[in-house]
Amino acid sequence: MINAATQKIIEERLLSLPVVQYAWLESGEIEFSQRVREICRQECPRYGTSWSCPPAVGAVEECRERCMRYEGAFVFTTIAEVSDIENLQETLGTRRGHEEITGQIREIFRDCGFETLALSGDSCARCGECAYPGGPCRHPKNMIPCIEGFGIVVPLLAEKAGIEFDNGGNIVTWFGLILWR
Repeated sequence: MINAATQKIIEERLLSLPVVQYAWLESGEIEFSQRVREICRQECPRYGTSWSCPPAVGAVEECRERCMRYEGAFVFTTIAEVSDIENLQETLGTRRGHEEITGQIREIFRDCGFETLALSGDSCARCGECAYPGGPCRHPKNMIPCIEGFGIVVPLLAEKAGIEFDNGGNIVTWFGLILWR
């Protein structure tokens, strides 16, 4: 597990970011489900269009194995207020800020000497248009795949972390996950 001094350094650096809630878990506490992947396949327009989404990220079991190579997991949330939570375009329009924060938190862990795998609430949008499937990822060290695309059951992750899954009203709750070793 992470030592207290390093944890304190990370948590102090987090104070400058708009992180709403966070928790430290062991990677083995993360639950995966093929059903989550099926929902991705059926409902997400990014499925099959990005290196950060299925099927490019690998089968759920492969994703689980990748995650289990890491010692710990840092789960966190950011929030954004929208005028209408049912307006998918407006809701998804708030993801850019969360993705930037996820990248900043990943850098905090890297600065402390950790190898990381960062996952976020939506597929990577670093490039205007992903090179998938015709070419390799342009930024593989900075790509941030989608948590659900890995088959992770986010409501169970939130429950284990003691983090609110739904903040109600017109509040979008974005989840991020940094796996570290």
